[in-house]
Amino acid sequence: MSGEHGGPAASIAAEVRHVETLLEQRGLVNSAELDTALQAFLARANPANGARVAARAWLDADFRARLLTDANESLADLGLSMGGGLQEQRLKVVQNTEDVHNVIVCTLCSCYPIALLGPSPTWYKSEAYRSRVVREPRAVLAEFGFALDPATAITVWDASAESRYLVLPRRPAGTENLDEHELAALVTRNGLIGVAAI
Repeated sequence: MSGEHGGPAASIAAEVRHVETLLEQRGLVNSAELDTALQAFLARANPANGARVAARAWLDADFRARLLTDANESLADLGLSMGGGLQEQRLKVVQNTEDVHNVIVCTLCSCYPIALLGPSPTWYKSEAYRSRVVREPRAVLAEFGFALDPATAITVWDASAESRYLVLPRRPAGTENLDEHELAALVTRNGLIGVAAI
């Protein structure tokens, strides 16, 4: 690793700590305010938020169309947003179909829609996942126990500091009589990342 001590993620973390220190030294914020803001944000950040988005999209064609066109704006329908930092992050929702399956990754670090999925899982941040899912997505999905039809194309979406992605899984068959709450209970964080069916 030639002295990187954690690679790009550690470098970014060091830069963030440096900016926090400068803001505190200039009296613009204090550490207690930063901790309170972070705790409030994380208290609202939950995979149940993403599950609600998927369930609403399955039930409401108009919401789904707006979600796929302008996800940030449509989140307000559910009282959600991609805010929480210095600026609102751009969210793009990508829909799984019979022919195309989507998977998200952040190859540089671990950018991820925390507001909708909660803190990222350890495997999402791992170098193994970040590098391999781009090169051999089908093999990585198989390691998660998710085997796709060989005819299904896989699209890998690379998140960044400015843009986040969320997968809209396919609605499971036999769920026509379920309401939004019951549908949301079926959705998993892994499904919203794309490493599982739902």
